[in-house]
Amino acid sequence: MTCWPLRPHPATPGTAVHRLDVSLADAPDGWRLSYRLVGALHALRLPAPAEHPGPTDGLWRHTCFEAFVGTAGHPRYREFNFSPSGDWAAYAFSAERQRDPAAPTGPAPRIACAHDARTLTLDVWLPADALPATGGLLGLSAVVETTDGTLSYWALAHPRAQPDFHHPAGWTARVPDNRRP
Repeated sequence: MTCWPLRPHPATPGTAVHRLDVSLADAPDGWRLSYRLVGALHALRLPAPAEHPGPTDGLWRHTCFEAFVGTAGHPRYREFNFSPSGDWAAYAFSAERQRDPAAPTGPAPRIACAHDARTLTLDVWLPADALPATGGLLGLSAVVETTDGTLSYWALAHPRAQPDFHHPAGWTARVPDNRRP
């Protein structure tokens, strides 16, 4: 298992969050991502559990956790969004910010969220069939909303003056290619 700290974008410091990190356990049948946020949870706006969790657009407008998977030297990549509500989104891109709606996004992830007064943990099981066949570049990020509606943007790296999780220079984690039988 590998663990990476996320950092707030300098323009959006997110003072209610004291630490945010992500761990990944890689297995032949998929990935287990675990996002761990430590801070003043009473100051955060967390979505309520969805009655029927499923694919949902616009999760990034509120607190959500994200993963971008790409291949060095290739413009294609996948984006995954995971909400504490249990809702999720998966997108395929042919180039930076160029959605490829015809590309299959694979099976649904399994999401479990738990929290106490200071720690929120979001565990995601991402099946291998949802991942691109080749990978290697991984961008991990989060959007965190406070009770007053302010958003902070967290990522492994912030290559631009404004938050931009789609920029591959921010995908600084390296992972093995997806191993399919």
